[in-house]
Amino acid sequence: MFKAIRISILLLILLFVGLSAILTQARSTDWNNTLWIKVYPINADGSAEAAKYIDGLSTSDFGGIETFLTRETKRYSVNLERPVRIELGIEIEEQPPELDGQPNALSVMLWSLRMRWWAGSSTDDQDRIDPDVRVFVRYHKPDFAVVLENSVGLQKGMVGIVNGYASRRYRGTNNVIIAHEFLHTLGATDKYSPLDGQPIGPDGLGEPDRRPLFPQRYAEIMGGRIALAENDSVIPKNLKYAVIGALTASEINLSE
Repeated sequence: MFKAIRISILLLILLFVGLSAILTQARSTDWNNTLWIKVYPINADGSAEAAKYIDGLSTSDFGGIETFLTRETKRYSVNLERPVRIELGIEIEEQPPELDGQPNALSVMLWSLRMRWWAGSSTDDQDRIDPDVRVFVRYHKPDFAVVLENSVGLQKGMVGIVNGYASRRYRGTNNVIIAHEFLHTLGATDKYSPLDGQPIGPDGLGEPDRRPLFPQRYAEIMGGRIALAENDSVIPKNLKYAVIGALTASEINLSE
């Protein structure tokens, strides 16, 4: 009897969590209200360079993301004056959970659950009201000998983890990655090859109808790069050189 009651309670909790996630996701892409994104900086390598950069951050450093999303949503006839509002949170001292070196379906699922719990618990002290989307930016000192880990965006939990460089020189490219991972939390999919990182046409190209096709002038935000040739591309230096393509717009309900 007790076991049956316990199972029933667990099932009700899972049902509640599932329905809550569905409702949150639906509201996040109805484009009727401003989405609140909060950015939390993390000193990823404990360096003095990253610490100094984080101390000098302000909300204006992420203004390019708001400008980009306002411009692109208007292209798809969304007349919301401010589709997203970005705030800067207090620095987070704890590092996010790491994914196993050789992940499988179960380990990825468990990591996702740990990540969502960590995201909530690590921000409880500063968030009386939860933002719609949490983005944790792990800043590293600029060092080309170090390859940054991949950034991730989780639709379930609406959490992003971004790895970037702690330098104003890289503010624009950091914002490109933040915008990319933010759109993942809304349901957008990657449009580049996992093998070499090259954008996959036509949906991963900023101008799929351009003639001649190359070089492209813009990156499709989920393609991640400006395609200069069939096998050559560069990360845009800022979001002025990025667009939301038709398929991505459909995935996040900007278009039918």
